[in-house]
Amino acid sequence: MIDTGEIPTRPRRRGRIRLLLGAACAAVLAVTGTMTATNAYAEADRTLTSNLTGTHNGYYFSFWKDSGNASMTLRADGRYTSSWDRSTNNWVGGKGWATGNRRTVTYSGSYNPGNNNTYLALYGWTRNPLIEYYVVENFGTYNPSSGATRMGTVTTDGGTYDILRSQRVNAPSIDGNQTFYQFWSVRQQKRSSGTITTANHFDAWARAGLNLGTNHSYQVMATEGYQSSGSSDITVREGGGSNPDPTTPTNPPGNGNCNATISAGQQWGDRFNLNVAVSGTNSWVVSLGLGGGQSVQNSWNASVSGTSGTVTARPNGNGNNFGLTIMANGNWNWPTVTCRTG
Repeated sequence: MIDTGEIPTRPRRRGRIRLLLGAACAAVLAVTGTMTATNAYAEADRTLTSNLTGTHNGYYFSFWKDSGNASMTLRADGRYTSSWDRSTNNWVGGKGWATGNRRTVTYSGSYNPGNNNTYLALYGWTRNPLIEYYVVENFGTYNPSSGATRMGTVTTDGGTYDILRSQRVNAPSIDGNQTFYQFWSVRQQKRSSGTITTANHFDAWARAGLNLGTNHSYQVMATEGYQSSGSSDITVREGGGSNPDPTTPTNPPGNGNCNATISAGQQWGDRFNLNVAVSGTNSWVVSLGLGGGQSVQNSWNASVSGTSGTVTARPNGNGNNFGLTIMANGNWNWPTVTCRTG
């Protein structure tokens, strides 16, 4: 475990930008626990002006700056606000989770980069191997992946992202000075609110030969400013829309060892994809309860019966992972899901 008692000195950037969250401050962000965000917390607002990490209203937070007037206020649930001026050389802060995973992240609010050097991104680290990764949703005049090697694109969550890789040599990291790769997804259509299906980026990186480590460190929705001025008001939470936790399996009593886990796929203006992973048995029956107005437009890798109401899926010889395209008709809630042995 890294000693988080000291805040290391953040080196001045030279040439291309030091990149989101700056590796020099990453050592202070190593943690050992997992925090699940809920709405059951009611801590008072808290304004940070000096370097600190911890939890607030059930969310992990980090705040770091090297100088100047940057501040971040921790507010209800996953919300934080920030502001900084040009007296600040470099700052970064945000809320999220102590341990990263393939979660679906929804964020909303306002972000004001102006013609400045600033970014809004989902950011995290892995170990084994050591990787620093970014899903960049918005930025000012400087693209933080400038100088990186382009590896392709991925289309997800209503937009297209450039996939890139860069390398840091003998640079500060969550494990001291190391040489490590940085993985990037940079959204071509900038936005300040939306859903990030993290698994889609992880999978796209893997298809491009960019493999994350097996041990995840923190994952936060962060704002960063470098020699600039700006503000943000961001709220982050797990899940898409009003959907349940996408990583939660279902295992109703009396149904053996059958577990079904749903996660988000692509989303368009009138429909969305859902992925279903079944474990515990190769003979299963999965029932999905669609909401009012919803209907199944398409399915794959399973034999699916029905198009509305309760839809039933069974194996068709293509394994234990299948998917559906659901026409929303204004209802973006995910269906309920149950699983039993067939």
